[in-house]
Order: sequence, then C-alpha cells, then structure tokens
Amino acid sequence: MGRSFLSVRPGVNDVAGRWERMARDPGCPAPLVSPRLACMAKQHSSELFSVFDDPVETSVFSALVELLKESEAH
Repeated sequence: MGRSFLSVRPGVNDVAGRWERMARDPGCPAPLVSPRLACMAKQHSSELFSVFDDPVETSVFSALVELLKESEAH
C-alpha cells in the first residue's frame, strides 16, 4: 500500500528554489539573504511534512524557527 497523503517536501523545494532564483534577479532587495532563507526553509521540511499541508507555510515556519534559533544564540 502507498502513502495516503502527499508530502509537502517537493513543494518546499520548489519554494526554496524560487527564493534562491530571486537572489539572481537584479531587483532583488536582499541577494545575500535569499539563498540563506531558502536553506532555512528546507531545514525542517522532513519533520514538518506531517503537520502542515501547505509548502509555503512549511517553508516560512521552518525559516522562522532557524531565525529564532540564531537570535537566541546571539
């Protein structure tokens, strides 16, 4: 039997890819930050795939978790 639910991981990878491509756009306001946020978005997609069904929500939540971790470390 196969899985009865779809994983958000492929969607998170798509979102992160768009964030990475944005860094190459000449009008990007934060070209150095975009790839870093993309990496953060993918950081927790494996753990969160059973909680969220929206790839954007998963990406943002994951990036926020990583930003808070960094903030608390400083």
